Amino acid sequence: MYKIAKLNKISPVGLARLTDDYEITENVNEADGILVRSADMLTMEFSPVLKAVARAGAGVNNIPLDRCAEQGIVVFNTPGANANAVKELVICGMLMAMRNVPAGLEWAKGLAPNEEMDVAKQVEKGKSKYAGHEIFGKTLGVVGLGAIGRKIAEACSALGMDIVGYDPFVTECEGVKVYTDLKEMLAEADIVTLHLPANDATKKMINADVISAMKDGVLLLNFSRDKLVNEDDLLAALESGKVSQYVCDFPNDHMVGKPNVILTPHLGASSAEAEDNCAEMAVKEIRDYFEDGNIINSVNFPKLDMGQCTSPRVAMMVKGMENPVAEVMDMFSEIKVPVVKAMASMRKDGISYVLAELDKDSFTSAEEVYNGLNVENSDKIMSARFIGC
Repeated sequence: MYKIAKLNKISPVGLARLTDDYEITENVNEADGILVRSADMLTMEFSPVLKAVARAGAGVNNIPLDRCAEQGIVVFNTPGANANAVKELVICGMLMAMRNVPAGLEWAKGLAPNEEMDVAKQVEKGKSKYAGHEIFGKTLGVVGLGAIGRKIAEACSALGMDIVGYDPFVTECEGVKVYTDLKEMLAEADIVTLHLPANDATKKMINADVISAMKDGVLLLNFSRDKLVNEDDLLAALESGKVSQYVCDFPNDHMVGKPNVILTPHLGASSAEAEDNCAEMAVKEIRDYFEDGNIINSVNFPKLDMGQCTSPRVAMMVKGMENPVAEVMDMFSEIKVPVVKAMASMRKDGISYVLAELDKDSFTSAEEVYNGLNVENSDKIMSARFIGC
């Protein structure tokens, strides 16, 4: 029986994918796995029994990835599960800004019949103040060509836009003219949308220098993370007119109430469908790891997929092994338990995850394997668990 803790509300559609081998617990200290959305885990102390964390979403800046790895905890996310929801909101934000919809809505709220003019006449007289621009024929610059960026590129191309893109790890993308230089790409775009993760390399990457490469009057959309933008530099660009409008899904004290800023309350992945998709994928990842030993969509360990478990397996976290597969196979050889096959995923810091499939006819119990390996006294084995099939 595996115990799973929830740090946030998780869609019942996803939780329904848990079998009778899983139990939801309120006590996080006894949990084998954690399901989380936005809860801050950065200062959280982890129980020795915790083996996996699955984030029902793409961003993982609320989880201490390296510390988890050091404690043998695999962290998963759900790339692409909320991509359609974000795509639709980005297009919504683009249209709102280009057609001055928020300002028009505010003005329309104040309309009321008066002695001089009825509402219909007031509308005909005042609507010219909110005339905007169409997106058809405009050039969209997509910064980040992952699951979300590609969906936006495809959808906006279908709406008649020309698409240019930049991603440090992508050189080709169907329907997109991909640039290897960010500034060159920005110089082509009438509208720019950001879709990169928040990390040390991307922190405040949209600064005065980068903004200077953009077209005058560019529309900037940020449905990725607010940390990508140097907000002081952006406010200066908004004041000068270099950036015409900024649409952002991350309200904060710095941006609320500022002219030409449209804020939505972190709605990117907040659709019923996206929450269901993310929860289902997160649960599947947890189950794949616990039941088969596979690591799919981890953000702190490389992928390792040995398929569905048909013979008993041992999953081990090890450290300081130059050749983890060979050394683990030698360990099993010493206790006369043949390894049918073994795979390993290795981090740069020397922590490895090894999955070994055993000859089920060569031992009688999981305890026999553990006792033979003498796991407790090994300075290289961080943790080990037996997966019966």
